Amino acid sequence: MSASDLHDIEFRSVTKRYGDVTAVTDINLAVPKGAFVALLGPSGCGKTTCLRMIGGFEQPSEGDVYIGETRVNDLPAYRRPVNMVFQHYALFPHLDVENNVAYGLRQQRPRIASDEISRRVGAALEMVRLSGFGRRRIHELSGGQQQRVALARAIVNKPKVLLLDEPLAALDRKLRTDMQMELQSLQRDLGITFLLVTHDQEEALSMSDLVCVMSAGRIRQFARPQEVYDRPADLFVADFVGKTNKMTVTAEPGILRLGNGATLPFAGPERGPAVLALRPEAMRIARVGTGDGPLVGHVTHRIFLGSLAEYSVAVAGVGEFLISAERHGLDANDLIEPGEAVSIDYISEAIRLYPA
Repeated sequence: MSASDLHDIEFRSVTKRYGDVTAVTDINLAVPKGAFVALLGPSGCGKTTCLRMIGGFEQPSEGDVYIGETRVNDLPAYRRPVNMVFQHYALFPHLDVENNVAYGLRQQRPRIASDEISRRVGAALEMVRLSGFGRRRIHELSGGQQQRVALARAIVNKPKVLLLDEPLAALDRKLRTDMQMELQSLQRDLGITFLLVTHDQEEALSMSDLVCVMSAGRIRQFARPQEVYDRPADLFVADFVGKTNKMTVTAEPGILRLGNGATLPFAGPERGPAVLALRPEAMRIARVGTGDGPLVGHVTHRIFLGSLAEYSVAVAGVGEFLISAERHGLDANDLIEPGEAVSIDYISEAIRLYPA
């Protein structure tokens, strides 16, 4: 079985330069057929450049881009089996919904019969739950409806790969959540590969089958969302994806020695100076006297979030930690007040150590 039978997209040692600036450096990436993959990273990390090289809007300076078994480096965008949904949708304001969706079909050669275009447009609008909206003008639609029109226009050509360039960025929070679920359902129904570019960690983790974390033009980790969150490949991933507490420690036989001289039991190997990373939800907090955690500090701030509370806790000689605590009842006394002394415990299996 060839690689093209398993993957819809491949980057083979791809580098992209703009003059003296290198946007992407030696990228190797294989996107499985039918997967929902998120390219996640901060602004300027190279994720949109990768998307544009797949779409044909940019060409690699070195290396090869494959869609299926076809090397597409020199293939123009209109001949690639992909479609793209842009952040601001790029809809034609002078055309109604039906004609926006039909636009790409009408450009195909040989020409498609009018009744076939109408049938495919109707099916695409039904798939995005916009049946009956064909004669609406674009300015008459909400942001979420416009986003669905852009999706219908992208899927009506039956692409092998759908590229999504931060398509939810312009929507409010509730509508974004609704559209995240709709995109997941749409991808399952279509069975085609979705490649999403986003800087939103929650969006990447909640929607995708695989997350590709990028920084400074390189891939830092490519794995399932749970693995990226629970077992970050390096300190950048641990820090960028979700919230992470960090402290400098020295890994000695059986213990971790902290900056204030305190020690924590640790079953890992002796490594010398290291940076410990620990998620806020892997730490536990209790009032002094009701808990016996190995660290003691005091609460400096509290953020009430309904089902849980986030505490900022200062530990002398070590630093400040963010700790998430779930509420298990309606008793207001469950909430610890700023200024109270607390003990801190943690889930030892959740500790991750990285080179100092």
